[in-house]
Amino acid sequence: MHDLVIKNGTIVDGTGAQPYVADLAIDNGRISAIGRIDTEAKETIDATGLIVTPGFVDVHTHYDGQVTWDPELSPSSWHGVTTVVMGNCGVGFAPARPDKHDWLIGLMEGVEDIPGTALSEGITWGWESFPEYLDVVGGQKRAIDVAGQISHGAVRAYVMGDRGARNEPATTDDISAMARIVQEAIEAGAVGFSTSRTIVHRAVDGEPVPGTFAADDELNGLGAAIKAAGRGIFEVAPAGVSGEDIIAPEKELAWMRRVADDTGRPVSYLLIQNDQAPDLWRKLLDLTGEAVDSGVPIRPQVGARPTGVLMGLQNFHPFRARAAYVPLADLPIDEKVRRMREPSVRRAILDGADLAELPAFLGMGRNLIFPLGNPPDYEPGPDQSIAAMATRAGIDADEMLYDQLLEADGRELLYRPLLGYSDGNFDPIYDMLTHPATALGLSDGGAHCGVICDASMPTTMLTHWGRDRSRGQRLTVEAAVRKMTSDTAALFGFADRGVLKVGMKADVNVIDHANLTLHRPEMVFDLPAGARRLVQRATGYVATIVSGQIIRRNDKPTGAMPGKLVRSC
Repeated sequence: MHDLVIKNGTIVDGTGAQPYVADLAIDNGRISAIGRIDTEAKETIDATGLIVTPGFVDVHTHYDGQVTWDPELSPSSWHGVTTVVMGNCGVGFAPARPDKHDWLIGLMEGVEDIPGTALSEGITWGWESFPEYLDVVGGQKRAIDVAGQISHGAVRAYVMGDRGARNEPATTDDISAMARIVQEAIEAGAVGFSTSRTIVHRAVDGEPVPGTFAADDELNGLGAAIKAAGRGIFEVAPAGVSGEDIIAPEKELAWMRRVADDTGRPVSYLLIQNDQAPDLWRKLLDLTGEAVDSGVPIRPQVGARPTGVLMGLQNFHPFRARAAYVPLADLPIDEKVRRMREPSVRRAILDGADLAELPAFLGMGRNLIFPLGNPPDYEPGPDQSIAAMATRAGIDADEMLYDQLLEADGRELLYRPLLGYSDGNFDPIYDMLTHPATALGLSDGGAHCGVICDASMPTTMLTHWGRDRSRGQRLTVEAAVRKMTSDTAALFGFADRGVLKVGMKADVNVIDHANLTLHRPEMVFDLPAGARRLVQRATGYVATIVSGQIIRRNDKPTGAMPGKLVRSC
């Protein structure tokens, strides 16, 4: 008798091969058979008309703090993700001297927009070194698997103190000490080392992330530590992510190629289109392709949709600094909506002046802001912008924006793509996703709590790319699944998952692909200290299975906690 049998499902095995109909059996946390299975099972899932995929491996998250208090690791686990990798972008919580806890929280808060109050209340510190951090994480129960990278920011601050935090040059002794810590961390189970070189990544005090301006000798020394450990990747948030630090692509790719070539270990960097240089990504991808063709292991991480901000009455919007709005800002949402619908209040807000300067993206043209809708549309055409809607209605664009904020009883969100939408469509993203060197990343699960909610990217891959896209080419379902299973698992050396075949770890999704629906993000206040975050739900995940145990059934948690810490090997 098998532990679990999934009957008559359409197997999308994670390799990119053509789907086929078969049964799948699970025993002792492993896939034990695929084909026609007549043996009885303790539990059977009828997957007729459903797709059966490997569990998704999300390699770019920031659950470094949340992992210590949230056994679900939501919202990633709501979207078929069964393994997450944290410690990206050069920020993390280990190693950590006792007197640097608040500083590390401020670094994470500034870079990743995770409320510092939530981190301060939620984290129970029980480590100093990175191996001790892994032991703490590994000793907790959770629904899905988690792996961690050691971050440059934490290492630099640990070794160099304030000199490291201020991005002063590292001495030879500093580099040797940092290299020893990185090697020790990877040998203890860290799956990589991460750094950030983009100046948009700043702590709450305004200082760039430690390591942003690291010289070649420091980068080479840290790369040598990964080589000495014999495993792990070198992950980079490169310069050029924003318009503030665009540089010649040859310069940034040169050192990454050198590190990958010298160490033989993969270097993975974030790749996204930038409005200030909208064709730069093509140059970077061409250079990467040349390196890969020469046997150099460089793997860009790309997203399934643009990086953008979500605006609404529950977080921020272009009227938030208007004198007539300020008294309403902290009202409960229903009361705020009621007051804003009053004609006199509406007129006062629309006619008023800003009391303070707004961030640049809030002051930009209304032709770049779109109602997100429900289900959300992340690839809107120019005719769907606030400006275009206002023209058709014969009203001012700010009036249309105001009205849209009040839609859905004030729960509507407005979408402002910031990176990855220079062409006004997803064609560049399609080219990135279909390039053989790229891996799906950039979900930022657990981060950017007040403005972004991209942990749902796996569902976007299946719905928008694998079924619904109407403004350009789609992906086949098998290609979409491969991009977030075997491709991402292979990047981090997770040889036991990412493919449905006998002997592999039984991380499996059963999905009603025809009816899979991504819902509008919503603001909730469920972080420690009552801090807020945007979450996004989906319906259509019939079952998500980790190590043979069903952790979610029909989009609801079962309470099963089979998740483990994944250590490098």
